[in-house]
Amino acid sequence: MRGKQYHQQLKLTAPWEKDAGYGRKLKTYRNHTKIIAQPGIVMKVLRRKRIVLFIAYFLLLVLTMLNLANYKWTKEPQQCNHQMRGTTYQGRSDIRFLYRPSLAKKRQLVYVLTTWRSGSSFFGELFNQNPEVFFLYEPMWHIWQKLYPGDAVSLQGAARDMLSSLYRCDLSVFQLYNSPGGKNFTSLGLFGATLNKVVCSYPLCSAYRKDVVGMVDDKVCKKCPPQSLRLLEEECLKYSTIVIKGVRILDVNVLAPLMEDPSLDVKVVHLVRDPRAVANSRIKSRHGLIRENLQVVRSRDPKLRRIPFVDPNHKANKKDGSDYHSIGAMEVICDRTSRTLRTALNPPHWLKGKYMAVRYEDLVENPVKILRNIYRFANLTTNHDIESFALNMTSGSSSSSKPFIVSSRNATQAASAWRTVLSIQQIKQVEDYCHHSMAVLGYERVRTAGEAKDLTKSLLTFSKL
Repeated sequence: MRGKQYHQQLKLTAPWEKDAGYGRKLKTYRNHTKIIAQPGIVMKVLRRKRIVLFIAYFLLLVLTMLNLANYKWTKEPQQCNHQMRGTTYQGRSDIRFLYRPSLAKKRQLVYVLTTWRSGSSFFGELFNQNPEVFFLYEPMWHIWQKLYPGDAVSLQGAARDMLSSLYRCDLSVFQLYNSPGGKNFTSLGLFGATLNKVVCSYPLCSAYRKDVVGMVDDKVCKKCPPQSLRLLEEECLKYSTIVIKGVRILDVNVLAPLMEDPSLDVKVVHLVRDPRAVANSRIKSRHGLIRENLQVVRSRDPKLRRIPFVDPNHKANKKDGSDYHSIGAMEVICDRTSRTLRTALNPPHWLKGKYMAVRYEDLVENPVKILRNIYRFANLTTNHDIESFALNMTSGSSSSSKPFIVSSRNATQAASAWRTVLSIQQIKQVEDYCHHSMAVLGYERVRTAGEAKDLTKSLLTFSKL
């Protein structure tokens, strides 16, 4: 009996039910056996799990909806009411920056589309003087210098990409066009920096105040301490309006990707001028535009046969070569201007309500009226000081002898100077290149040299835009 009981006791405790170290029974096997033997318990457990998962999913859905509602509530008022000037800068490495509404959506972005010698330096100064505007003067100059001798058309994509970065206050793009091994870009290294009111004013420099209207003396601004691009980016983020003036975007269609970008609100102010006046001014400043003229002329279609207008009484001289490039560049400039005007006459969805053409001749004839129209289009507010500045800069008693310098002058007289300076052959050649844009913008052609020199007759008519 003892042997039988001992044998039964051994059978009750199977080896695999013992803990190897302590000889304790593992109850998990029995529990599993019990649950399997009773399927009702299995179904009960599964139902509880399903209820828990359903509740968790429901709570996650509710939290997601509340988060989206809170995002929409905080985003919409900022677009309508809040101004960027009161917004503190958040670093791009700050994780809080990822959960904030896009800063670029709060800004009005303006691009001044124009060409060389169209009065664009003075025109840009109307924005540079506004205390609510972060203004950049010809930033694409760095591209053309770095990628010289690339032709003008091939550089359009790079220029557009730079604008995309600058409108987001990302100024690191300038480092791409720095010289190998050169020093890091600073605020004073940007083209036109020593005439920029943001760079030369507090808090970047103590020489000037942004809210005081007046020209900047470049000799004074050169003494300002050079600031890092990072500090300039922080200053950029404070402004509600960013205006960039450039002559190196040749066609508004190049800007289509930017204007279709929902994160950017870009408007285009197209500054135009009589092509004959532009050609005359290019010839006058030919030594300062040698590289640019060559880059533009390289963009001409080599397959086209061109018959230049030749004056049989004219003797060739050394400056004819530079004059040829100055006027030859007008072929490319007017061709691209015509493309812009065709698009503006039948605007696609991305251009409707976002394009404004301004004739330089109208601006200098009635500066205050045109200034108000421009500011209204750009959602800016003018004031007496800025209007007085525009009036004084166009009603001076002298004409400027130095190109690329903004100064007070008789702008109306300067606008018609080409009529007594250009030869009839030069006039005819420019008119041949630019006849389409002249017809759209309201510039009449001349038939004879006498008609050109008759300053009592206006050559301006109504623009079709």
